[in-house]
Amino acid sequence: MRFLVTGATGFLGRHLWRELRRAGHDIVVLARDPERAGKTLPGTRVFEWNGVVGLPPEEAFAGVDVIVNLIGESVASRWNAERKRKFRDSRVLPTRALVERMSGLSTRPGTMISMAGTGFYGNRGDEVLTESSAGGAGYLAKLSQDWEAAAEGAATQGVRTVIFRSGVVLGRDGGALPRIVTPFRFGVGGRLGDGGQYFPWIHLADAIGILLHCADRPDLRGIVNGVAPEPVTNAEFTAALGRQLGRPTALGVPAFALKLAFGEMAEELLLASQRVSPIRALEAGYEFKFPLLAGALKDLLKATTNDKDPQQDGAQKDDPSSDLER
Repeated sequence: MRFLVTGATGFLGRHLWRELRRAGHDIVVLARDPERAGKTLPGTRVFEWNGVVGLPPEEAFAGVDVIVNLIGESVASRWNAERKRKFRDSRVLPTRALVERMSGLSTRPGTMISMAGTGFYGNRGDEVLTESSAGGAGYLAKLSQDWEAAAEGAATQGVRTVIFRSGVVLGRDGGALPRIVTPFRFGVGGRLGDGGQYFPWIHLADAIGILLHCADRPDLRGIVNGVAPEPVTNAEFTAALGRQLGRPTALGVPAFALKLAFGEMAEELLLASQRVSPIRALEAGYEFKFPLLAGALKDLLKATTNDKDPQQDGAQKDDPSSDLER
């Protein structure tokens, strides 16, 4: 099959690109910096598009079977009005533009898989959240809802549309895990707030696996939660990480200190609770490689000589799941 990928030079995108190549698929990429993308993703046809101004080039869609839309700026930074505008513009505008471009094609791709985040659900405490659960309140929830609405425009054109509602993707060479691990290695890691908030996580291999499963299943459409089947709280995640690293986890950061340091971002990203379940992925027959946190951390934190992604050095920071994307 031929895949058209946005956000291909980001953390999740690079690994998806590698798996698609390994499976023998043809890949076309839309990128802000085509020269850099060409170096990062050698042998791949790259078309220039900044994702915000104008529509993507029509010729990029020739013969495309599946679009995977991963574009979006990480929300893991202190928020202000300008940053919030960039978060929205880097998600909603390019997704709308992709859908608008498809509306004018004589032959449209059969499938569009578009990234989203579990931030859609807002702060929901202990409530079990499935794909049929309603959206929550707050900035991230509204951003996610608008992002998904933009992608759903493809479905009105007869394109099979899947919304991949991702939790925090854990990988060795990017995303949230390396930054989470750093204080633990120095013996100062600990829970955030009271640690009771649920932390929706997924191993990188399963995030890629579900994306490919969605591409291969013509009967699968709509929302698919991209999270592991084992729900854990922040305190449970902290304890598991400490055990794997052999480091103490007695220290913690009080909620008020997080709010002072990070403002609104802390409340909606670090302290919000989302007990999300991957019901539709399981019903569709996806078998998780790392369903349990202990096994995932053991795999991700083991010392090997092959941990480094050979494409890492030239990668752009433009992947929406590269940080605490919820």
